Amino acid sequence: MSVPGLSAALAGFVPRRALAVRAHTGPGAVSQVLHLPERQQRRLVFPLQELERCLVPRAGTKLHVRTFDPSLEDIARAEAAFCPAPSHRIDYVSSAERLDHAPAPSRPEVCFIGRSNVGKSSLIKALFSLAPEVQVRVSKKPGHTKKMNFFQVGKYFTLVDMPGYGFKAPKDFVDMVEAYLKERPNLTRTFLLIDGVVGIQKTDSIAIEMCEEFSLPYVMVLTKIDKASKGYLAKQVLQIQEFVDTQTQGCFPQLFPVSSVTYSGIHLLRCFLAHITGNLHINSS
Repeated sequence: MSVPGLSAALAGFVPRRALAVRAHTGPGAVSQVLHLPERQQRRLVFPLQELERCLVPRAGTKLHVRTFDPSLEDIARAEAAFCPAPSHRIDYVSSAERLDHAPAPSRPEVCFIGRSNVGKSSLIKALFSLAPEVQVRVSKKPGHTKKMNFFQVGKYFTLVDMPGYGFKAPKDFVDMVEAYLKERPNLTRTFLLIDGVVGIQKTDSIAIEMCEEFSLPYVMVLTKIDKASKGYLAKQVLQIQEFVDTQTQGCFPQLFPVSSVTYSGIHLLRCFLAHITGNLHINSS
């Protein structure tokens, strides 16, 4: 299944700037997907839907694989937000150890939070792969991120990379992150990263409890799915889905499995980011 009229689709992105009507190229671009056979396209762009055929729902567990179900045209339009232009700057802005040191809350904001070494920085780098000048430091050592790092996506939104919790977390992690989650007025959505190989860990309860306590809307993103077999990953998805359905109130029902290595799920996550920050309207949501 290829996307007809890709250039026309790109022009449909909700504009605050004039978009160049073209297909974007580079690692993780939709244009790199369209030449693939339909099955491979689906596996790369909609990994959760691909896993659906492996899943046998437990009694009482409903699988939410299409709560957010954009078309490939929608995903192509969303990609424009992640491509820099003279009038659309995508870049690291600043870091802050305390909320009063954070940039002014002038645009919608999303934050990425997760256990140390869950792959936050790698995921952010993959999301910004079409803007290679963006400096996202990636380290194999747990606890690399010590401050809140703010990235500007033009006038559309700001993405915040939060310090990891658990092993080698900053001593003031709870105070820093709790203040941000509780008091940041422009926080639109919190993205909680869960290691897709090991599933939800005890340390993840720190972030889950904060999101639930403050009645924050949040999303679970399953990282490193390239490191697990399809059958094993399907089992993890089912367990995490059951947890979301029975143990949470504010979590978005659909899970977002991703790989920063293969870019599986990255295109869909970009589209979701554009959508929930008010920059992309899709007919299916």
